[in-house]
Amino acid sequence: MSTPDALGHPVVLFDGVCNFCSGMVNWIIERDPKARFRFAALQSDAGRGLQSRFNLDPDGLDTLVLIDQRRPYLKSTAFLRIVRLLGLPWRLLYPLIIVPRPIRDFFYDFFARRRYGWFGKKDECMVPTPEIRERFLD
Repeated sequence: MSTPDALGHPVVLFDGVCNFCSGMVNWIIERDPKARFRFAALQSDAGRGLQSRFNLDPDGLDTLVLIDQRRPYLKSTAFLRIVRLLGLPWRLLYPLIIVPRPIRDFFYDFFARRRYGWFGKKDECMVPTPEIRERFLD
């Protein structure tokens, strides 16, 4: 399994069966022309391995995770760090980091609990196209 340290890239772990989450991955890819980010579904072997490596519960986690500089970030903090790395205009959202994490995560959790109902769910994890396959960890 490739690791973020070996790759030198931030890694986004996402819910591979969530339509919104898969759409978010595509949104990041479209705004990341330098191809800095790497991706793995939480449910994949690579995703589960990274969760274990960073002492996250692979059976109890269903949220956005960013692993950057050998450190995991969850929920709203992960999102804000991702947009910061995407550059302008998206990095303009990063100052929201000053909002206390419990408040940010309250709104994140509100949305996350409803995402399957609003956007649907797949039976299987997202399968990347051949053009972006190298950005997904095995």
